[in-house]
Amino acid sequence: MSKRDYYEVLGLAKNASEEEIKKAYRKLAMKHHPDRNQGADGKKSEEQFKEAKEAYEMLSDAQKRAAYDQYGHAGVDPNLGGRGGAEGFGGFAEAFGDIFGDIFGGNGRGGRGAGGQQVFRGSDLSYAMEITLEEAAHGKETQIRIPAYETCETCKGNGAKPGTSPISCTTCHGSGAVQMRQGFFSIQQTCPTCHGSGKIIPEPCVTCHGQGRIKKNKTLEVKIPPGINEGMRIRSSGNGEPGPNGGPNGDLYIEIRIKPHDIFERDGDDLHCTVPVAMTSAALGGTIEVPTLGGKAEIELPEGTQHGKTFRLRGKGIKGVRSSYPGDLYCHVSVETPIKLTEHQRKLLKELDEGFRKAGDRHSPTSKTWSDRVKDLFKA
Repeated sequence: MSKRDYYEVLGLAKNASEEEIKKAYRKLAMKHHPDRNQGADGKKSEEQFKEAKEAYEMLSDAQKRAAYDQYGHAGVDPNLGGRGGAEGFGGFAEAFGDIFGDIFGGNGRGGRGAGGQQVFRGSDLSYAMEITLEEAAHGKETQIRIPAYETCETCKGNGAKPGTSPISCTTCHGSGAVQMRQGFFSIQQTCPTCHGSGKIIPEPCVTCHGQGRIKKNKTLEVKIPPGINEGMRIRSSGNGEPGPNGGPNGDLYIEIRIKPHDIFERDGDDLHCTVPVAMTSAALGGTIEVPTLGGKAEIELPEGTQHGKTFRLRGKGIKGVRSSYPGDLYCHVSVETPIKLTEHQRKLLKELDEGFRKAGDRHSPTSKTWSDRVKDLFKA
């Protein structure tokens, strides 16, 4: 299949300038790059990406463009006797390096600062904060101390011993990056000598050891929103580590840990608690008080309340940070068996037990059901 005209591929006129050629290629490369196009249309996009790359390789090289303008594809295709060759990939690598940040996110860790040296975004920091359940429910304003960096007063931030100065890196000539060839491709990477700064410090500052900054602590005001839950994170922009060579600071992430509570257990926006009830109160029924995060509440126990019975108090839970309404409080009854009985109490219980036995199963419906199941088991 015959190749399309290179100018047609890039959507340009034959008198297009070098800047127009580069701009058109950048646009097509970002649109059709394989990493941005997966699935059913991935193969077609990959072919269009390769086609645009080939057009750029030829038209960005003055000699190859002149040969193409005069002889067409035959002037640059070595298989047709032309003058083109594999060295054209070097031009692609250079242009691709320019658009690399745009394709994979221009706000990434790497970049170029003033003077040409490489700059990087600082690392993010993580801070674990432990709060109580009440603080998680109602919110809290507090302070934390985190590590921070300040300009070294001894060297005024240049990292060199007073009376000396940094010098330009002899490996990268101050650019902070070096280019290495691997086969057909030219790869740009951080300079291994100056680590991207573009400078070398022959005599480092004794205070900051050539870093140009010293580590200190700073205090931050933190506002914990009401309803926050275990494991949620609060982001504090720009309070992470500073970026090397003047790059932007990273962020600080405050991760919430909630202390175990003596009474309540949290399940999302709902709360659960166990309410001990005396055997006589469960049998006779009545009103009992239960705790909530907002104070006290009352529950009406019906006569004959069984162990494990659950009462739901609507709206007595926690209103989550993304919720419109608060959750509920679930109170689970735990019927207590009396211990350390006096002789008089023991006598009364025995009389009560005899009365229950004479009445048959009418006072113990659960026991009756269980006994029937046991009998059926042994009959099987």
